[in-house]
This record gives sequence, structure tokens and C-alpha cells, in this order.
Amino acid sequence: MAIKNGHRNKLPKQAVRIRQLEKVFQRTPESVVAVKNFSLDIAKGEVAVILGPSGCGKSTVIRVIAGLEKPTSGTVLVNDLPVKDPSIECSMVFQSYTSFPWLSVIDNIAFGIRYTCKEVNQEERKKKARHYAKLVGLEEFENAFISTLSGGMKQRVAIASALATEPEIMLMDEPFGALDSQTRMVMQEHLLKIVEKTNKTVVFVTHDIEEALLLGDRIYVCTARPARVLEEIDVSFPHPRTAKTRNLKDFFSMKNEIFNLLRDQAIEQMLEEKYAERRGKKNG
Repeated sequence: MAIKNGHRNKLPKQAVRIRQLEKVFQRTPESVVAVKNFSLDIAKGEVAVILGPSGCGKSTVIRVIAGLEKPTSGTVLVNDLPVKDPSIECSMVFQSYTSFPWLSVIDNIAFGIRYTCKEVNQEERKKKARHYAKLVGLEEFENAFISTLSGGMKQRVAIASALATEPEIMLMDEPFGALDSQTRMVMQEHLLKIVEKTNKTVVFVTHDIEEALLLGDRIYVCTARPARVLEEIDVSFPHPRTAKTRNLKDFFSMKNEIFNLLRDQAIEQMLEEKYAERRGKKNG
């Protein structure tokens, strides 16, 4: 199923390298193994998608890359250095809305710059924030408060805030998962344009097959929990990609093949969760 990639900027240098990652959460009455024997390589300038059923452990992987979780064992490197804590090399966009509701759009975008570019004065911070507000299409809403924005606009603020700190790697944990289907499609197209303009390395987590195929240069299909890489897929659709990419014949065929891969994993995940629930009731 894997086909050679013709994406925009295939470079041999690795932005992220993971080898035999394992993450165990110590909980009562028993431990939960979220990730086991997980390995991948993500090249600089690549959009890599980690795709898997809900609850499989894929979000745990991206949190380890971000330095928000410590690995139980294995190696995680960002730009050839071991990940120990969160760093300015990576910015994270979460599924939930994380902007400050009491600040305006422009102040939210400028907020992180104070900590990543301490030598930049307030005027320069605002100038930089306006640049990224325009990049995500919010230049007319600079002074609006977050509470007045739609879900899609709130996520655009989050993306602009992440970009404003000028990270080398964007980590995106199901950022469009809470949006309705129409808004989600619009946001996917916004992200494609942003990535084309900035040439950032992106690690994107999703359980949506179409989203993975539209955005990704490479897809890592995960097993049910504990997550490991079931299949690595190069996506050869040409750039720039648009909504019309979904109409390609290869798009449909790859979607069906990935669906068949994930279907068994989703069923296995559901059975595991049901079994865990029964064990909990029994132990309780």
C-alpha cells in the first residue's frame, strides 16, 4: 500500500526520531500500558500524521515528543537531542480551546513571544502577532475577545499563537476534533496553506482517515492500545493540496485500505475497553 512520496520538501535530516518508545501509566488497581515498541522517523519539512482509533495511545506519543510526558523506556529525539522537558523548538496545538478568554486575539498571539523572544519589545511583539493573525485570516478580528469567536476561529488563534513563537516543529493533537464537519474542512484547507507558506515540520494526531490523507506526507497507522506502528504509508498526492484532492481515485482507494486496517484495531480497542471496565467492576 505504501507508495513513494513526491511531497514538497523531502529532506533526509530527521526532525523527530523515536525508537522503541514505551509509556506506562501507574494507576490503581493496575498499570496501563499506553504505548509499546513505538518507532518512527519524521524528516524536516514533513507533515507526519499519527493515525489510530480513539484511545489507542497516539496522543500520549505526541505529548512525549512535546516533553509533557516522560517515557517509561525508549529513545525520543528532537533535532538529534533527547527530549527531557518542553522546549521552544516545539509548539503544541491541543484539541480543546487553550487561548486566554480575557485577552484579545492579538494579545493571545503575542503572549508566548514574551517568553521565547525576550529581547523583543512590546511594539515588535504586536507587529509579529499581526503578521501571524493575517497568516491565519484573522486580521479583521485582532481586537476581538476569544469568547466572541467561533470554534474554528479560536483554533486559528491557537495555531497563530503556536506559529508566533517560531518553533521548528508544530505538534497538533486532534486540533479540529471538536469542530463541525464543515468548519473542520475549512480549517484543514487553512492549515494546508499555512504549511505551504511556512514549510514547518508538523506532527499531526487524528483518528480521521480523510484528514490524514489530505494533510499528511507520511501516515503512521497505529494499533489498538498499546500503540505501536502498524503501517507506515507515504502519501504521493501533489502539493498544493485542496478540497479537490479528496476526489482523486487514489484518495478513495487509500482511504478504503486504511479503513480496513483500522477497522480491526477499532474493534480490538472497544473489546479491550469493555474488558477493562468489567475488571474494574470486579475489583471494585
